[in-house]
Amino acid sequence: MQIDIVSVFPEYFDVLNLSLFGKAQSKGLVSVHAHNLRDWTHDVHHSVDDTPVGGGAGMVMKPEVWAECLDDLLGLEPREMNADGESDSNSNASAGVPDGADTTVTTSAAAGGSPSNGTVVTAAESDGTGDAEHLPASDSASADTVPNSDSQAPTHNLGTVLIFPNPSAPLFTQRDATELSHAKRLMFGCGRYEGYDARIPEYYRAQGVDVREYSIGDYVLNGGEVAVSVMLEAITRLLPGFMGNPESIVEESYTGSEALLEHRQYTRPAVWRGMGVPDVLLSGDHGKVDRFRRDEALARTDAIRPDLIEQLDCTQLSKADRKTLMALGWEVSAEHPRRLNRE
Repeated sequence: MQIDIVSVFPEYFDVLNLSLFGKAQSKGLVSVHAHNLRDWTHDVHHSVDDTPVGGGAGMVMKPEVWAECLDDLLGLEPREMNADGESDSNSNASAGVPDGADTTVTTSAAAGGSPSNGTVVTAAESDGTGDAEHLPASDSASADTVPNSDSQAPTHNLGTVLIFPNPSAPLFTQRDATELSHAKRLMFGCGRYEGYDARIPEYYRAQGVDVREYSIGDYVLNGGEVAVSVMLEAITRLLPGFMGNPESIVEESYTGSEALLEHRQYTRPAVWRGMGVPDVLLSGDHGKVDRFRRDEALARTDAIRPDLIEQLDCTQLSKADRKTLMALGWEVSAEHPRRLNRE
């Protein structure tokens, strides 16, 4: 998987050289290049923002700077939009990057190209020769390497996906992470200040680019860098070969078509500071252990995220699952569980 990140603080992503992400780069599973948005500015102050149209506090990131950057990285020519918000059909420029197309692209000298060793390199660290470099898509996202998961997300391969974190956008979920783990190339744009000009994602959608905007939660951050790091970790850990033990991602929270919160985990010693682990986990009876963990997952989800219980398919629940949910106050005779009124 090829990953491009555009930010005014590209050095933030040096953290991706650590832990499993760093190992994945050294193994060639992912190739990451962090670009400095200011490399596409032309004024002495390298300005990337301006005051909001209509007034208001803060500053908004300028579309012309983002457009020069994204056009370079996506291999697109500038196009004018007509009054209907569509690209001018008389333009000879490329219409975009369709899914499944050859994702080899050319980056500008300012972008610096992607390093062959897969390490994170900022645009400031490029050699400055001015020669564009072709970046081939990795073979690691081919059809025969789709993770063996029980997710509802589609398992077809995506081409290039352009992603902007945005607190006003739909919530990023495990299903989104699973879908995006099949992409050949991910490109992230990190907003700052009051955000980016709303015409930027609209324009690139009109060029045929697969543009996504996601929020990672009901809160606001200083910039998109933290959100991009969160999404990258959720996505890339699903790549085949990324995790040392692929079984460790099978029964996690939010994972699979019938997603629940995960049961609690324990390790040795069996008694620590007077606190023991549940006796059933020491019984050696795998059937009883599995049932205990399933019941606890249902109970934790009921207490913390009852909305996930409401999404379960009652026809897929076992007799024991139904019994547990009924004890927790759910009616399970319909298509989906329904919370009974509690006195």
